[in-house]
Amino acid sequence: MRIEKPRGTRDFLPDEMEKRRNIEGIMRRIVESFGYREVSTPTFEHLELFTIKSGDEIIEEIYAFKDKSGRDLALRPELTAPVMRLFVNECFVMPKPLRFYYFANCFRYERPQKGRYREFWQFGVELIGSDTPESDAEVIILAYRIMEELSIDFSLHIGHVGLLRKVLHGVDEKERAMRFIDKKEWRELENFLERKGKGELFEKIMELSSSRSIEEAISVYPDFDYSHISKVLGILDSLGIDFKLDFGIARGLDYYTGMVFEIYGRGLGAQNQICGGGSYSLTGIFGKEDVPATGFAIGFDRVAEICNVDQEKTRKVVVIGFGDYSKATKVADVLRREGIPSVVDVMGRSVKKQLSFANSINADYAVFVGEEFKKGLVTVKNLNTGNQREIRFEELSSYIINGEI
Repeated sequence: MRIEKPRGTRDFLPDEMEKRRNIEGIMRRIVESFGYREVSTPTFEHLELFTIKSGDEIIEEIYAFKDKSGRDLALRPELTAPVMRLFVNECFVMPKPLRFYYFANCFRYERPQKGRYREFWQFGVELIGSDTPESDAEVIILAYRIMEELSIDFSLHIGHVGLLRKVLHGVDEKERAMRFIDKKEWRELENFLERKGKGELFEKIMELSSSRSIEEAISVYPDFDYSHISKVLGILDSLGIDFKLDFGIARGLDYYTGMVFEIYGRGLGAQNQICGGGSYSLTGIFGKEDVPATGFAIGFDRVAEICNVDQEKTRKVVVIGFGDYSKATKVADVLRREGIPSVVDVMGRSVKKQLSFANSINADYAVFVGEEFKKGLVTVKNLNTGNQREIRFEELSSYIINGEI
């Protein structure tokens, strides 16, 4: 009986997993160089964690269920809320700011399509406890450096939801208007504002959305303090960060408070957003005083589709013992301890078939362990060049690591 994988999920074969682990390793290295430390939260949480943040309508979009004791639980659809729960429960009195990062799978019950799956992976950071321009700039710089290191063709867009909320002040259901802006549903936004008797705001929002400098934004809407935005952009400019000012970014979530940004990757079609984030406050939903934070989440699966990082090349060895498994394993064990992946035949195949298998797994070297091993000698063959020579066993690791054969 053939059982297929569930809809919206994927299997990853070794080549793909090696690529994904390589990308993950680069991301980890960069965020740790900024002083961020990893945290991990449960795969499932109490459903209330997500409904209290996003409303009951989110239940239709996630995997929600009751456990055997009747508790309402859900597979995590994202990681910001769980990490903030962790912060409130475990870290609230720790010295600020806290720099956390995470990498984990998430789940959403939605129609699968290119770039969107029901199980997907997020890599993200949260800088908790600061609302300064410097903290906003650090998080944006961090996201930018990750994209640079992964050799992605991308564009960075930066906005400020505080400005949009200021323009929409007094509009009933303004968060609905923010969602129209976030999705660039301009006709729906115009109709909505007309119904609310605020039709004159539509043109102002459109002008702000097309503003590409602080000066242009001020000319459209001077009744706002632009000093925070200006300082963030000044820091980015000083580091040569390439960005586009975009006051049409709304992010679509109520908890964002100030600076917001999105990164778009070229080569993904319509689903081209690969990173999004900004400044926010979520601690209030847990009954705590507001604590400012800035963070981002990277859509790891989309990044994996378009990044161009070179795979780390580790020389792979097949050890052939001419029927003497113990002798071959002894040699392989030494190589493995030196960090050299080494394979020993476990199927009793002939030397010819072992060499054929070595080629099928793209091994770089074959090490022959025969009678000369009693004298401390082995024969090494470079499977890429065909070169072959006899060397002393204690020199084997060095030869392979340095590629001297």
